[in-house]
Amino acid sequence: MRITERDVGPVKVIEISGRLTLTDNPGRIKDKVTSLVFDGQKYVVLNMSNVSYVDSSWLGELVACHLAAVRGGSIVKLAHAGGKLDHLLHLTRLGTVIESHPSEEAAVASFPKAEV
Repeated sequence: MRITERDVGPVKVIEISGRLTLTDNPGRIKDKVTSLVFDGQKYVVLNMSNVSYVDSSWLGELVACHLAAVRGGSIVKLAHAGGKLDHLLHLTRLGTVIESHPSEEAAVASFPKAEV
């Protein structure tokens, strides 16, 4: 798994590439989100467009990212979840808690306009 980050205005976009499984660097994304929130980042988008595989164990990490953001007064949203992850979000009803958008542009645009 590879993680890169960049700014799109006041939104931090974390691009994730590779596999998201229990054995592929668990906790790394949560640690990145926690660090960003601790540093004062209010808006974070997890761009999943280059994720090749997701298993259900990754849902725990996604929940941990969400909780870290909420505790710090921040918001985390998903972009390009698609496929299996979208299906898992729907089955577990996590999609009602963590917003998912079809594109990075849509996710970035979904943050409050007065603050973006």
